[in-house]
Amino acid sequence: MQKLNVLTRISECGVVAVVRADSKEEAIKISEACVNGGIIGIEVTFTVQGADEVIKELVSIYRGNPEVVIGAGTVLDAATARIAILAGAQFVVSPAFDNETAKLCNLYQIPYMPGCMTITEIKHALEAGVDIVKLFPGNAFGPDFVKAVKAPLPQVNIMPTGGVDLDNVAKWIKNGCVAVGVGGNLVAPAKNGDFDKITEYAKQYIQKVQEARGNDR
Repeated sequence: MQKLNVLTRISECGVVAVVRADSKEEAIKISEACVNGGIIGIEVTFTVQGADEVIKELVSIYRGNPEVVIGAGTVLDAATARIAILAGAQFVVSPAFDNETAKLCNLYQIPYMPGCMTITEIKHALEAGVDIVKLFPGNAFGPDFVKAVKAPLPQVNIMPTGGVDLDNVAKWIKNGCVAVGVGGNLVAPAKNGDFDKITEYAKQYIQKVQEARGNDR
């Protein structure tokens, strides 16, 4: 049931924040700013030094808030996935599909979201039990690619990452994406220490996703 709950929260929110930072402290502040803006899916990338410690701390911070789900990103192999899961990661994201990582995540019933670029890669991911395919890099394709993929594979749940911004997020959703991953465009203000701006951006992303779904709030 935990796996289903995580997938449901991510799909209902519609936005996953891809957190890259220069320090553990910055990563935590970015994550908190995103949650304050309504983005409850937080992907801490393993390009952050001490990413497993960041995940562990965020899981502790939001233990009393079951809506927030903390995951790991830029997971390249099963060994890293296990480190992330032991730290408390509730979902695992990779830039590319890895069969051993898929097996490990299935063993622990943790959603695995690998990056795929082709119909063949998406097919292999689905065969390995992947619930959400990360279309990566999204800016290499654009929203129209999603419609093309879902014609032969209507059952696939797609989450683009890379190239998603406030101007096109609605089109990604309207073209059939279950959620979007947002990184640089969302967290850039952290470089200036402006975490309130990240919260503001997060609110705008959530609003645009809801509007695209016809759930204007």
